[in-house]
Amino acid sequence: MKRRAFITLIGGAAAAWPLAARAQQGERVRRVGVLMPFTADDQEGQARLLAFAQGLQQSGWTIGQNVRIDTRWASRASEIRRHAVELVATMPDVILATGASTMGPLLQATRSVPIVFAAVADPVGAGFVDSLARPGGNATGFTSFEYGLSAKWLELLKEIAPGVTRVAVLRDPAIPSGVGQFTVIQTAATSLGVEAIPVSMRDAAGIEQAVAALARSANGGLILTVSGLAYLHRDLIIALAARHKLPAVYADRPFAAGGGLISYGSDQVDGYRRAAGYVDRILKGEKPADLSVQAPTRYVLVINLKTAKALGIEVPPTLLARADEVIE
Repeated sequence: MKRRAFITLIGGAAAAWPLAARAQQGERVRRVGVLMPFTADDQEGQARLLAFAQGLQQSGWTIGQNVRIDTRWASRASEIRRHAVELVATMPDVILATGASTMGPLLQATRSVPIVFAAVADPVGAGFVDSLARPGGNATGFTSFEYGLSAKWLELLKEIAPGVTRVAVLRDPAIPSGVGQFTVIQTAATSLGVEAIPVSMRDAAGIEQAVAALARSANGGLILTVSGLAYLHRDLIIALAARHKLPAVYADRPFAAGGGLISYGSDQVDGYRRAAGYVDRILKGEKPADLSVQAPTRYVLVINLKTAKALGIEVPPTLLARADEVIE
């Protein structure tokens, strides 16, 4: 089945199936709500949702027969809050959430419906769970990275562009992970002889001004940290880095695939496949409070040689040899 047709099915088309057809299955149809902080046509969002659906199928669930998936897409905070309330009102058996931007609104809407999250940077710091080992409430899931990874982004930037001495760190200061990621980068910057400059991602105009200011001085570079705002402003930030000839490091493959220079981060698609395993266990009777929050198991390094060439950067052979994917 083609991806777009498959996503259409799991996005709600199953709701139109005749009730008689479901009744013939002789079993209860379970309901899974999904809140995705992407537009409905976003390829990365579709890839993650497809991996989740495939994971459910591998656990024995058949979409449209014994499980229904109700997906809501929203890229703006106001839309996310509205969809969170709407999803909870449908009384699903479990909800799949993506990142802190969806977790906060969902937990405001319910403290009883089980929630499995994927790609949350710091669920303890954000107050989503009591601890990683014993979540304690109605939510559990999978983190997107560990804070120590933030230092690796700066190390990669210095490796691919050794002349960089000033780095703008784009972060969301409204979430704990935004502060935490910058703190780790700032500590690493001292030992690498780099000045780390925090840039708050609040709106497009502010991001443009900050990047333009950095570009007015020589030897600048960018690091885009993990947050919902990073995805919201993804195309803008990649375009700004290209326009101002700034080497930039990103935390997820779609940024390098979309024209960014280099990315290093966890395999987010795999995280959604693993999240399906937790949804399966909850549908079979286990509680989120008893399922420990898990860290990523696979990290991916992607280098865009086309972008490197446009920036006049010759990628070190040793770095190319370590890459999981090279885009030419």
